[in-house]
Amino acid sequence: MRLLLGALRLYVYRALWYWLGITSAGRALVKALGSPDENIRSIAGILLARSGKRAEALLLEAVSRRENVPTVLTVLGSIGDRALIPQLRQFTNDQNPDVAKAAREALKVIEFSTKT
Repeated sequence: MRLLLGALRLYVYRALWYWLGITSAGRALVKALGSPDENIRSIAGILLARSGKRAEALLLEAVSRRENVPTVLTVLGSIGDRALIPQLRQFTNDQNPDVAKAAREALKVIEFSTKT
């Protein structure tokens, strides 16, 4: 039941942000990428990735605050926008090995998605 309520909350956040432009709801969706619940993190990531370019500003804002950086970089890679490559490259040599790995993986996803 708790997962269902958590998922419902994420869908409401996405609707408020995506359709009504309420930025704080979008930020709450990005914040959910740091949830201790893997399912909530996954749902938030999927919702953001499916939002495409519209999610980029929120995700880049989170990266600049170093909020859930590995997960945020992964979502940015899933969006597949080649324009994000310079921002992602900045993190490939990050001191945090998880951040550096996520950046390299995100770049691979973008390269692969743009080839097909």
